[in-house]
Amino acid sequence: MTYQELSALAQASGFTAWAALDTATIELKPQVRDMCAANACGQYGKRWSCPPGCGTLDDCAQRLRPFPGGILVQTRGEIEDGFDFEAMMEIEQEHKEHFSEMHDALLEKGIKTLALGAGCCTLCPKCTYPDEPCRFPEKAVASMEAFGMVVLEVCKANGLQYYYGADSMAYTSCFLISE
Repeated sequence: MTYQELSALAQASGFTAWAALDTATIELKPQVRDMCAANACGQYGKRWSCPPGCGTLDDCAQRLRPFPGGILVQTRGEIEDGFDFEAMMEIEQEHKEHFSEMHDALLEKGIKTLALGAGCCTLCPKCTYPDEPCRFPEKAVASMEAFGMVVLEVCKANGLQYYYGADSMAYTSCFLISE
């Protein structure tokens, strides 16, 4: 799938910004995993899509290898200030809807993809981790951070703006595509 086709799909899915992604620019950092282990979000060790369920950094690097590139996608929205959690949650929900729409479209087209989202997978109200296998492994999505990526650095290395000002919020995800 060409970048032009991915761009058209990103636009049709409702994203507000996107850029080509070169996987050679991606670094998986143990410091990001250390932040996950601090468990500020409360999901560490509770989902297949989050550490340690999504594998070690070496496992994640192995999963990235077949994908030379792809697309970064963003949903951006306006907030009143840094405490406007209601608006932040609305933008996040919009982003997850756009992400799901594009992911489904890629799967329907038979495109081999590794989709990495923003935040933890929310397909199931209660994840089966660690007692049973994932119910939907083809649709489950780890976050870019769960893979050890600093999203700001990935955006910067690929020419996608990350910060849009104090009155904006942007959620970023990516789709890696096999040639």
